Amino acid sequence: MDKPKRILIVDDVEQNRELLESIVTSLGHESEMAEDGVEALAKLKLDIDLVLLDVHMPGMDGFEVARRIRQDPDVGDIPIVMVTALTSKEDRLRAVEAGANDFITKPVDITEVRVRTASLLKMKEAQDAVKQYQAELEEKVEKRTADLRKALQDMVEAQRRTQEAHLDTIHRLALAAELKDPTTASHIHRISRYCGLLAKAIALSPGEVDLILYASPMHDVGKIGTPDSILLKPAKLDDQERKIIKRHTILGGDILSNSTSELLQVGGVIALSHHEKWDGSGYPHGLTGEDIHLYGRICAIADVFDALTTERPYKTIFSNDESIKIMKDGRGKHFDPKLLDLFFDNFAEVIDIQEKYRKDVQGEADSGAEK
Repeated sequence: MDKPKRILIVDDVEQNRELLESIVTSLGHESEMAEDGVEALAKLKLDIDLVLLDVHMPGMDGFEVARRIRQDPDVGDIPIVMVTALTSKEDRLRAVEAGANDFITKPVDITEVRVRTASLLKMKEAQDAVKQYQAELEEKVEKRTADLRKALQDMVEAQRRTQEAHLDTIHRLALAAELKDPTTASHIHRISRYCGLLAKAIALSPGEVDLILYASPMHDVGKIGTPDSILLKPAKLDDQERKIIKRHTILGGDILSNSTSELLQVGGVIALSHHEKWDGSGYPHGLTGEDIHLYGRICAIADVFDALTTERPYKTIFSNDESIKIMKDGRGKHFDPKLLDLFFDNFAEVIDIQEKYRKDVQGEADSGAEK
């Protein structure tokens, strides 16, 4: 063998240990010595390739040492050769049951030691090679897994950044539609949250709730094409002006249509349908009932409630109680009756949203005043 093997010799008699040591050395191997079972078990950590184990030892005999070796997962596969004067079948069976691989009969003969140990040392060498290969393979797999995990994490982070940029672009697009309104940011936040609240109330899937939550702020994006003189007019619009402002639904649908983004597609649906009315008196297409897209019916309730409860150039603020009365009068006329009922069933959450983003409005105003 190219590399010397390390053999542990366990015997309580010094003369026996020295004899086995000389034989092991003559065969080209290295040896470690132990005079009892306790020392033997401790020295197993010294990269031992094979154990020559005496049976009759005080305290802990060879059978018990063999059993303990086999119970240790770190060294349990080390070959064990019992060195014994026992020749009975029962003794040999007991040794095998304890974990012995082979036997050498005392008095010990060098030829027998060489023959008995040669195949066992080859077996141990093969086992070690397999272990090393497995360890190297596990290291490679672990490294590749770590590399893959990092690549996946980088991809996730990139997708998150892309999604955040996408949502930010949509938010800014919605802001651009109402740039002259100092409360625009809070308005689109309230619309978004009111719509999300209703979407949850009717048990839409979490994915669909998110779509409505993030797409609904684009409901008035078509107002980009509406003249400021009409948008900001502090008086009632005439017939021609009303025709012009109604076009913002068509324009919003056109701006957002044919996009590969599902969010923009949903935004287009909402922009086009949020002014339709349950009884068919809305615009732009005069649709009725459930022919109006669900997303448009949801946004209609959120948009009207927010319009009633916030100041606009052409109107003052209605209280929540007044707004509720006005909207209930529109039940089954302007609004989907079931959706409107759900909106008011969850009115405590509506108030929470209103208060949260009303405070944001005040904060924006205070910040502006300081400048």
